[in-house]
Amino acid sequence: MIKKYKHYIDGSWVDPDNGEWFDSENPYTGEVWSQVAKGNSRDVDKAVSSAKKTFENRWGNSRPTDRGKLLFKLAEILDREADRLGKVEVTDNGKLIAEMGNQTRYIGEWYRYFGGLADKIEGTVIPVDKPNMFNFTRYEPYGVVGMITPWNSPLLLVAYKLAPALAAGNTAVIKPSEFTSASTLELAELISEAGFPDGTVNVVTGFGPDVGTPLVDHPDVSKVAFTGSDATGQKIYEKGASKLIPVTLELGGKSPNIVFADANQEAAVMGAISGIFAATGQTCIAGSRLLVQRSIHDEFVSRLLEVAKTAKIGDPMSLDTHVGPVTTPPQFQKVMDYLDIAKNEGAKCILGGGAYTGEGAKGKQFVEPTIFTGVTNNMRIAQEEVFGPVLSIIPFDDEEEAISIGNDINFGLAAGVWTSDIGCAIRMSEKLRAGTVWVNTYRVISYMTPFGGYKRSGLGRENGQQAIMAYLQQKAIWIATEPSVGNPFIMK
Repeated sequence: MIKKYKHYIDGSWVDPDNGEWFDSENPYTGEVWSQVAKGNSRDVDKAVSSAKKTFENRWGNSRPTDRGKLLFKLAEILDREADRLGKVEVTDNGKLIAEMGNQTRYIGEWYRYFGGLADKIEGTVIPVDKPNMFNFTRYEPYGVVGMITPWNSPLLLVAYKLAPALAAGNTAVIKPSEFTSASTLELAELISEAGFPDGTVNVVTGFGPDVGTPLVDHPDVSKVAFTGSDATGQKIYEKGASKLIPVTLELGGKSPNIVFADANQEAAVMGAISGIFAATGQTCIAGSRLLVQRSIHDEFVSRLLEVAKTAKIGDPMSLDTHVGPVTTPPQFQKVMDYLDIAKNEGAKCILGGGAYTGEGAKGKQFVEPTIFTGVTNNMRIAQEEVFGPVLSIIPFDDEEEAISIGNDINFGLAAGVWTSDIGCAIRMSEKLRAGTVWVNTYRVISYMTPFGGYKRSGLGRENGQQAIMAYLQQKAIWIATEPSVGNPFIMK
């Protein structure tokens, strides 16, 4: 049966203002599995008004300890519903149940962590240099936060934003990707079950121009948090600047995964595979540029090819599957276009290079795991984010060249280094211009650890203790301990 999802506004399911719906397809089968409300600016206005009212009358004035307790309660409910939510995500975005299930079983930790931080944000008493003055600071929430999230890991990337925002005392209006709205709507219902006041979290579904733009532009939205492409992030940043509101952006990447000759080669091969073919390459931290030291290049590529050929393509709901479909038809076409671009640039395709229609393929959105050699860093395939299972291999001679190639990019989200030399590891981690550097591992994340990018990979950091500070503004308070009468025209 096709499930119908409405907007979630002020604690209730709400029909779209225009009475319109759109289909959501299962990327694996190509079949419509749900219908989703097609929102517009009037739906956004209802949601923002609800969030504003709840912020002003209840949530923004609530005790931090009480907010923390509700976040802990939500974490327990998410633990209970993790397997079901994982299946919803796989049905909606086609990524592997092995990955999405792990994510949904993990996301409760974000709400526990920030629930624990809620009552630990402290101001300071300043030993000010003015006589008879008591001076201190406090932190206060912004108000209504607009959140725009992508299709590749919906609930995880909502948690990055929502957990610290709620802990800080903000309310939220979430616009999930039009391709993967279901799990965020399921989350909204669980938030209500946990006991959050109606209007604390609202979800309006639809398309960017219809919902995303009016959400960012709304005069009562005091902050925006966005995960997605750098081009869209730039537009949101420009809109935020026109309103003089803060914006947090987690954008794209073209991460170098760098293998030195002294590395444990088997571990590095597995890390390279994980870096690009896991999640079908649909992750902003994908190690899509594999830099291999020239002295081991041929041997390493041979072993990499051997392992990559064993990848099983098929049903993402099967734990035996290694590579699932590309999530959306436009993204599938984008990946196919980049395969042609790479070939026309002169890159040598040694694996894959086209659509996959073999055993295990059911829909029309499968791409073969693809490896290109003979790539130079000035090629488009090495400079532009593909967001698919496409790996470019680039040789290098020494540390200096690896750093030069690694940093010669407009992005700076992540990087990997594989070496047995601790000195090399430290030098590389210091010199690579990326927000995250993994050494002898790849794609490891935690709610405790800051995440974000350099350059066009974003602004600000999510996760970790400082993430909650992005949802708070600091106020300074002066109290005269003794009344004084002086010249009112002179600043004290």
